[in-house]
Amino acid sequence: MLTTLARRLSGFPSLLFALLSLVLALPVLAVLGSWVQWSDESANILLEMARTVLPDYALTTLGLCLMVAVGVTVLGLATAALVTLFDFPGRGVLEWLLLLPLAMPAYVVAYAYTDFLQFSGPLQGALREALGLQGRLWPDVRSVWGAALVFTLSLYPYVYLLARTALVERASGLMEAARLLGAPLSRRIREIALPLSRPAVAAGVALALMETLADFGVSSYFGIQTFTAGIYKAWLSMDNRIAAAQLATVLLAVVVVLLQLEQRAQKRMRFNQGRGSRQGSAEAQPVQLMGVHRVLAWGLCGLPVLLGFVLPVLIMLRALMGETTALPWERFGQWAWTSLRLGAVTAVLAVGVAMALSFSVRTRGDAISRWSIALVGLGYAIPGAVVVVGLLLPVGWTQQIWPASSAGSWITATSLGLVWAYLVRFCAVALQSVQSGYARIPVSLDDSARMLGVTGWGLMRRVHAPLLQRTTMAAALLVFVDVMKELPATLVLRPFNSDTLAVVAYQLARDERLGEAALPSLALVLVGLIPVILLSRTLRQKHG
Repeated sequence: MLTTLARRLSGFPSLLFALLSLVLALPVLAVLGSWVQWSDESANILLEMARTVLPDYALTTLGLCLMVAVGVTVLGLATAALVTLFDFPGRGVLEWLLLLPLAMPAYVVAYAYTDFLQFSGPLQGALREALGLQGRLWPDVRSVWGAALVFTLSLYPYVYLLARTALVERASGLMEAARLLGAPLSRRIREIALPLSRPAVAAGVALALMETLADFGVSSYFGIQTFTAGIYKAWLSMDNRIAAAQLATVLLAVVVVLLQLEQRAQKRMRFNQGRGSRQGSAEAQPVQLMGVHRVLAWGLCGLPVLLGFVLPVLIMLRALMGETTALPWERFGQWAWTSLRLGAVTAVLAVGVAMALSFSVRTRGDAISRWSIALVGLGYAIPGAVVVVGLLLPVGWTQQIWPASSAGSWITATSLGLVWAYLVRFCAVALQSVQSGYARIPVSLDDSARMLGVTGWGLMRRVHAPLLQRTTMAAALLVFVDVMKELPATLVLRPFNSDTLAVVAYQLARDERLGEAALPSLALVLVGLIPVILLSRTLRQKHG
């Protein structure tokens, strides 16, 4: 009897982790379950939208994604190839400067360029005065092409990072071998570098497109009719959560397809890297660029940094310095404290969940633990609009079944719902970091600890936690920064009088008060610089 009881208790942690994973996956399950509540009202809304606006949503989203895919591919692959395969003065500095646009939220770049490039902006005004011209000098930046430009400048580092890694790991040695066999440079790039970097480029493009589909700030500020905007309109304007959730399933299906493509590309990257030997990579020397080619390399590598980071920061600083009204420093402190508090709480909880799930998979490895990891890992690919709709649907169902329940007030009137949405989205970030840290801990250490009598949670507390200290700190930092920049979930679920820096920047920029919006926007950029600096240090250490 004691043996039977012990077996039952041994499975309790796995069931607990499965329940936790179901809680984090509840928004997705609720969105999928919305089709069970098919009604005439939601059907009429969907049919009317299909006849009127849904084709425009689909075409606009498709066109935006195609332009972003082409843009990040060209910009990311070109810069990665230049700093990897060629040598020119300043290459080492440009390697990490090209990461700086990662610190810029896309909606901040949109605010900056709208103020700078619009009809009444300083650039068009100066050109009209200098050249004696009148009228608009170029199309309005608040358009699909403007959004594609913003996303390209903000998201190309995804392709740059992965393509650079692929070229460093595999292509340099093979290109050196091809050079010794007499192959010209153009053929080496065409037949070796580009094919070997293709999986990395595919993975980076998939990540960039997932970020594009999940965006709300840029599309809303530019007035672009994307699928995300359609979800919010069906929900807020037409007051039908079921129709919004059913629209969200379409976006969720597209994101799942992109996630599968990204995972397949990552597997191909590992296969390519595993097959090849790194012998010869140390002897492979990048091609020296001289004259006009050196100038072109400087221009091509410096232009994304200038347009994606330096110029938006300068525009924001100019708007901040030119603001004539008194800046709300006291309220800015409240906004910053709210952002810091939410980021810190979510980071601690996300790292705790990631540690518990990773420890369960390492020590047990049963099917429940693996499925729990898979459910939690899906969250980062889910757009914030889908998370919000999926989180509020169960609240509405609960209110219908149990009108006296206070579940709605707990979710919408406190920070609980907001932290829940953050955990759904960003637990995957912490989980990925913690799992990579666990992969570097030999299993033999666990066996040695068990022989010394350290088992169960004591194994994680006394053996794993000290070894994972740097990994967990990095995971907490990444989650913290992501929470600080999160806009759509915060915009809808924030309690009364608890605005964050991202929400305030969006609201002020929407009201054309860029000088006031510059202060929270620059604060977000400053916070986003922290992981970029750490990442650049890692790249320099690997290069050394």
